[in-house]
Formats: sequence, structure tokens, C-alpha cells
Amino acid sequence: MFRVIPAVDLKNGKVVRLRQGKENEITFSSENPLEIAKSWVEKGAKILHVIDLDGAFQGKLRHEEIIRDIISLGVEVQVGGGIRDFETAERLLKLGAERVIFGTLAIERIEEVKKFAEKWKRRVMIAIDAKKGKVAVRGWKSVTSLTPIEVAKLYEDCEVLFLYTNIDVEGLAKGIEKKSLEFLRNLKRPFHVAGGISSLEDIEFVKGLGASGVILGSALYMGKIKFESALRLES
Repeated sequence: MFRVIPAVDLKNGKVVRLRQGKENEITFSSENPLEIAKSWVEKGAKILHVIDLDGAFQGKLRHEEIIRDIISLGVEVQVGGGIRDFETAERLLKLGAERVIFGTLAIERIEEVKKFAEKWKRRVMIAIDAKKGKVAVRGWKSVTSLTPIEVAKLYEDCEVLFLYTNIDVEGLAKGIEKKSLEFLRNLKRPFHVAGGISSLEDIEFVKGLGASGVILGSALYMGKIKFESALRLES
């Protein structure tokens, strides 16, 4: 099953898009996140990708009320950004989030994340956020020594999903870096792809890698991809 998934990134109570995840480089901003989320659902979205950017930068979830309202729309919602403790993650899952996304936590508290993933099978997503070939954490401001494939191998025996984002092209809507995605063909777990996707051809390439989902952000909000056209590539 392949899904086309709109991103709803939250900052200061608004939906925004950032250039390469940089906190002050806003390329798009719009009021009323709930209405925007609702519009994607009305257009046919089956999953929403909701990221609390303030949470990612500050280390603590900041838009929980908005996230709760989006969950109430009744479609699958995967939530990330600032989920740095298991109490917050469990609360979101009990509120009805389909998945919680661990990035920093997945690198800094590996064994605990594995135990949590065992308890919440298939409802944990491991973010693999790559910057120049290394995995970045803490709002993408700190780069580790780990490669994407090394992080994937840490969790390949857990019932998780992966989310691979190429930070170098994230938010630019100028296209994907195909070479950087090739390792995904060998993953043993379902995965979604984000970063740079700006055409139907990009979506088809990601689908061909075996992805179960593709995250669309800037290209949707800038009008480079029509959501209705992208939905036709679902299966």
C-alpha cells in the first residue's frame, strides 16, 4: 500500500514550510492549521504528517491542542517534533495518533525506544534525517557520526516504520537526490520518504524504491504538485 501524505508543519500556531529545516527561513506561512488539515482530508488524504517544529527546536511538544484537533478529523495522523519522552509519546497514541515519530530519542535512548516499540507495535516511526550523509538530531541542529543505514540497522528487528528525510534538499522543492535514496531498497521495514519531492516523477521514483508513503510539503503549498494528481499514484 502506497500513500501520498501531506505535511502539516506547525510553528507559532501556524502552518509553515522551512528551507532545509532552518528555524528562521520560512518559505510559506498560513493561519489556521486545523482548516488546512481539514482541506487535505476533504481532497482525499488518508494520512496526515504533523510536525511540531517549535517542539523539535525547543525539545518539548508545543502544539498539542492543535495536534489533538487534527487527530479528531478521523484520518491517520503521524506526529513528530519534540517528542523527547515516552510519556508524551504514549499520551499522543492514546489520544488517537496512529504513529509517533522518534528522531533524537531514537539515537540517544536506543534500548528504551526498542522497548516502547515492542509495546506499541507498528505505531512507532523512526526518523532518519540525513545531512550530508550523516544523521542529524535535536531539530536537525546537531549532526551525529551515524549514517542512515547504520541507524536503520539498529531498528531493523523491531516492528517500526522508518521515515527518511534528506535535509539537504528539504523545503527547496527542486527535486530529490536519487542516489541518496538507493539504500532504501534494502530496508527490511516499511518506510516513508520526505525531502525535495517536487514532481509526479519524483513520487513515482520513491514508489519504485518500495516506499509505503511519500511526504509532500513545499511542493504542495507552492503549487508545484497538484494533490489530486499525486493521489492517482496511490495503490
